[in-house]
Amino acid sequence: MQKRLLVVLGIIITYRFLAQIPVPIAEPTQLKQIIDSTLASTDLGGFLNLLSGGALASLAIVLVGLSPYITASVITQLLTKAIPKLEELHKDGESGRRKINQWTRILTLPLAVVQSIAFIFIIRQTVLAGETAVLNETTPYEWVLAVTAMTAGAMLMMWLGELITEQGVGNGISLLIFAGIISQLPTTLGTLVTSVTTFDESSKLHVFNWFSLPVNALAFYVSLAIAIASLVVLYLLVKINEAQRVITINYAKRIQSNSAYSGVKSILPVKLITAGVIPVIFAVAFLALPAFIGQVLRASNNDQYKMLGENLVTWFQTPQPGAFGYGDWTSFIYPAAYFVLVVLFTYFYTGIVFNSSEIAENLQKQGGFIEHIRPGEQTEKYLRRTVNRLTLFGSLTLGLIAVLPFVFEYIFAQLGISATNLAIGGTGLLIVVSVALEALRQINSRALMVTYDQY
Repeated sequence: MQKRLLVVLGIIITYRFLAQIPVPIAEPTQLKQIIDSTLASTDLGGFLNLLSGGALASLAIVLVGLSPYITASVITQLLTKAIPKLEELHKDGESGRRKINQWTRILTLPLAVVQSIAFIFIIRQTVLAGETAVLNETTPYEWVLAVTAMTAGAMLMMWLGELITEQGVGNGISLLIFAGIISQLPTTLGTLVTSVTTFDESSKLHVFNWFSLPVNALAFYVSLAIAIASLVVLYLLVKINEAQRVITINYAKRIQSNSAYSGVKSILPVKLITAGVIPVIFAVAFLALPAFIGQVLRASNNDQYKMLGENLVTWFQTPQPGAFGYGDWTSFIYPAAYFVLVVLFTYFYTGIVFNSSEIAENLQKQGGFIEHIRPGEQTEKYLRRTVNRLTLFGSLTLGLIAVLPFVFEYIFAQLGISATNLAIGGTGLLIVVSVALEALRQINSRALMVTYDQY
């Protein structure tokens, strides 16, 4: 266990070092200043920077990150459900899944090349639009080198994620995203501390008019409200992730090693959210896609493409605080799309992870049955109905928690309080809690196996 945990920790540290290595293009310090000013002007940039663990702000070689691999995984899983031959291959066991995983890796490469070119194109257009001479002398060879470095970084991230998964202490892709979000925590806390400790005589916090504290009263109350809301959401997330429906399985009389067993009972736990954090990661990846395309179209010379690009960026970026109060219906597109995608991906991934037909077939082969339910087709229908009901409540709850920060932004905006990037913090908290719980669950299972081996 110690060796496995140390290997995972070493891989995460390696990833954090890679997130500081700049793409070999232009002068890194000047380019970073320009990108920082660009990110500060858009929530989309801040959101992508959060998921990349700060790699976007540093213009690091792992800038593209895990997005190509996630996209390739979604495509292969959709094709597995749509093409019967692939579905049969998936059911063949470990050998079939290895082939599908290999195709996913192969598909990741062209997607990484396309996304690297798109990122470079957007960065180039953004820098040139700022009337700066940083990239004026960049040669085509340097652009090709930059795309190659970013593509290699994406493939390296995929490999590091799979190495973590092999250690059996959590999903590697989720843990790398987890590490990227956690790495931004000191910066966020520093911003909050700075806002609380920046004050003048009129903004001090007065306690019952007896004495005053050397803190900014408004920033203190906002930070306190965010902390309380985070704790409440954290509690709800833990409860929802741990919630499960326990189905009792009875087994008929069995004979094993000259011994007869009868009346044996077992349980089949069905989680409220079987898909875990994957729906949130998929939803975030897909929500970033329209705004990403909009950034590319906005940099073109065609006026129609420019207008379409402006609309995509406006519709699919995180709404600015107070935008809901302006009566602009476009502010509700992002939260609504986020909610719908979380619900849809929860159903989609649950259908892949929990196969009612396969479970019912295995129970029938082993002589197991659910009380008052016939083995075979009736058991399959019962399991499917139970999972659908649990997934309905779980997906709606997960979607509501995902859009809850937008509700707080709306409330704060009505009170005249600025609460920028609350939604980013909410999404990050959602991913962090889910990944941490799943990793702890797998570590406990692995530790239990080690204990059994000792005795």
